[in-house]
Amino acid sequence: MWEEEQDGALVAAALRGDGEAFAELVRRYDRPVYHLAYRTLHDAEEARDVTQEAFFKAYRSLRTFRPEAKFSTWIFSIAYHACCDRLNKRRRFSGEEIQDPVDAAPSPEHQAIALDEARRLRAAIDALPEKYRTVITLYHLQGQQYEEIAQVLGLPMGTVKTHLFRAKEHLRRMLSEREEP
Repeated sequence: MWEEEQDGALVAAALRGDGEAFAELVRRYDRPVYHLAYRTLHDAEEARDVTQEAFFKAYRSLRTFRPEAKFSTWIFSIAYHACCDRLNKRRRFSGEEIQDPVDAAPSPEHQAIALDEARRLRAAIDALPEKYRTVITLYHLQGQQYEEIAQVLGLPMGTVKTHLFRAKEHLRRMLSEREEP
């Protein structure tokens, strides 16, 4: 709750012309917005572009922000819709398969198992249908609540809960299949 109040004060200060206040909002939400975009688009460069675009749109539309709303929900919604626009353009104009960037150099031996599990989970999340992948990303990776996800995606809360349940079931099934010899 405290952070929401701080976000509201930063928005109010930005509306009064305090550029540093909006810069602080960008610092707070840059990484989570990027992760949402990356998980949705599977392309680091496009995710960076969408992140920048989302904050640019937010800044231009700051006067439309409702003070009773959460800034995080609002910025995630802007970013998600920008991702959807990119995906629609990609589907219309490209038949290319987007590749995941190559991971960095191998980690120390004692982290190998944890890294392997993280990769398996990331691959399983990436293999989910878009509607499930987005809900998992917002709920588990971004820490959004059902109500916030419903607002971001423009879906009824029951649909969000159903998507989340089905996403978890898909993940359980995919991860258990990969464990079998």
